[in-house]
Amino acid sequence: MSHAEDNAGTRRDFLYYATAGAGAVATGAAVWPLVNQMNPSADVQALSSIFVDVSGVEVGTQLTVKWLGKPVFIRRRTPEEIEAARNTDLAALPDPLADNANKPDADASDENRTLDEAGEWLVMMGVCTHLGCVPLGDGAGEFGGWFCPCHGSHYDTSGRIRKGPAPRNLPVPVAAFEDESTIKLG
Repeated sequence: MSHAEDNAGTRRDFLYYATAGAGAVATGAAVWPLVNQMNPSADVQALSSIFVDVSGVEVGTQLTVKWLGKPVFIRRRTPEEIEAARNTDLAALPDPLADNANKPDADASDENRTLDEAGEWLVMMGVCTHLGCVPLGDGAGEFGGWFCPCHGSHYDTSGRIRKGPAPRNLPVPVAAFEDESTIKLG
C-alpha cells in the first residue's frame, strides 16, 4: 500500500465522521425546540407550590384560594360537620376512593381526606368532577357540604359525591401544614 492510498483513507474517514457529527448536531438543534416546548412555562412553575396563611379562618368557615389556575377550598370544619362525615357509611358512597394525592389508594373515609388527624381541616380542589364547574359551599346541598348548581351534584361535609352526575369525589391536592397557621399546597 502506498503512502498516498493511506492518506486517502484517513481523509475519507475524517470527512465521514465530520459529516455524521455535523448531521447529529443539526438534528439535535432541530429537535430540541420541539422537546423544550413541552416543559411547563415559567409562570406555571412559579405557582407549583404556594403557602396559604390560615390563621384567620374561623371554625365553620372556608377560604378559597387559586392554585395552578383552579380554586382550592380550605375549610375549617365544625365538630358537627366532622361527626356527620365520619358517621357516613362508606358502602353508600358512589366513589369508594379518597382521591387524595397524599394517599393515592386510600378509601374515601373522612380520615383519609382531611389534613389533620382531628379532621378539622379539609383541603380540596374546588372543581366539580362532572363538568368542571365550581360548587357552592357553606353547607349547600342535601348533605351539608357543597352543591354544584350546574347539573345538581351534591357533596357531603368531606367533599365526597353523594348524589348527582359527578362520578368522583372532589380531589384532595398535595397539601401539608408548614407550621400551625400555614398550609403548603403542592
